[in-house]
Amino acid sequence: MLERLRGLGLLKAGGRQRTDSTHVLAAVRTLNRMEFVGETLRAALEALAVAAPTWLSGLVTAEWAERYGPRVDDYRFPKGEEVREEWARQVGKDGFFLLEEVYAPATPTWLREIEAVQVLRRAWIQQYHRDEKGVRWREGKDLPPVHHRLCSPYDTDARYGIKRGAGWTGYKVHLTETCEPDAPHVITQVATTDAVVADTEMAERVHQALTDRDLLPEVHVVDAGYTTAALFVSAHERGMELLGPAPHDSSLQSRQNQGFARGEFTIDWGTQSANCPGGHRSFEWWEQKHHRNGTPVIKVFFSAEHCRPCPKQTQCTKPPTGRRGRGLTFLPRDRYEALKAARRAQDTDEWKERYAIRAGVEGTISQAMRVTGLRRTRYRNLPTTRLAHVFAATALNIIRTDRWLTGTPLGGTRTSHLETLVLAA
Repeated sequence: MLERLRGLGLLKAGGRQRTDSTHVLAAVRTLNRMEFVGETLRAALEALAVAAPTWLSGLVTAEWAERYGPRVDDYRFPKGEEVREEWARQVGKDGFFLLEEVYAPATPTWLREIEAVQVLRRAWIQQYHRDEKGVRWREGKDLPPVHHRLCSPYDTDARYGIKRGAGWTGYKVHLTETCEPDAPHVITQVATTDAVVADTEMAERVHQALTDRDLLPEVHVVDAGYTTAALFVSAHERGMELLGPAPHDSSLQSRQNQGFARGEFTIDWGTQSANCPGGHRSFEWWEQKHHRNGTPVIKVFFSAEHCRPCPKQTQCTKPPTGRRGRGLTFLPRDRYEALKAARRAQDTDEWKERYAIRAGVEGTISQAMRVTGLRRTRYRNLPTTRLAHVFAATALNIIRTDRWLTGTPLGGTRTSHLETLVLAA
């Protein structure tokens, strides 16, 4: 459809486009850890009861049927922390017993290939320890990263995500649309991920997809979730402006809104040194990789001989010990200057006026939810959910193109009767 719109002159590269994301609920229940392991074992037993009833009947007992017969949401868990932990350990023992029997040499090998059995094996590796002390829960620090942690035995692609304090099990979809006044607002890119992929990880993928389609805009309007110093630089290298709020200064002084923040120091790139607000020059400069994400950073330190007697020391750093005083960590020059320019620009009225157009993408997400049911997927895996989102975007593009060609005006922002009354007054 995008090719057809391009042929009609209703879509082209350049101009402005905007992107935002929203959460998508999986077509499965949200389960806690106890519910998850119980339902995972029950699902494996159900699959084996259909595929190999004779083999399974020789293993299970009436106690198993009582414990794993009903769905976990119909099960009444025992009360008390210790009793519940014992229940979880028993489920773990039963699961390991079943896996040992499935992988026994005398067992038909095709039983191992049943999807529910494979899910059981992955889940037990993630949720349990088993050693000479027996079977026990993994502690939180021993659980795998959320990118890999299963949340449901019925949708192994769904993940548990949290955004602004709200959690959900499922996916996330990113919609990019044009927003020029003289053309229909067309969705140009759809990206679907699991729920834990950060927006910053998707910005470069969206830019590359638009580049491959020859639809890269001149200005890409986004919220703070899609901006980093590296993305400001890479967008500029593509010949595009990334218009969005810059990340906040993370220095302690900036967070506490008192003292000298990182931005109040002057960097002398030629001499590889920094000057503090008190007029002193740093004595150490070295480059390294950030210990968490591998981002290249530069560290500088000021001498404690200057920091200790400085009258502004209490506004800058803790009383120094040893030979080092205040230390700074900042990005390489291209990223540092791009971030500094973005922070300076966003304080101007001109930037705020240009950025106001981003709000329109909220209406696109609202329309997608109301018209296509985007909020909850109908499918139980990521590839099919992604395909459904492409169909949803295509449907919206058909609706929008029809309204453009028939001269139907865009819908206005909804205003309550009370707000209307106050505005009129």
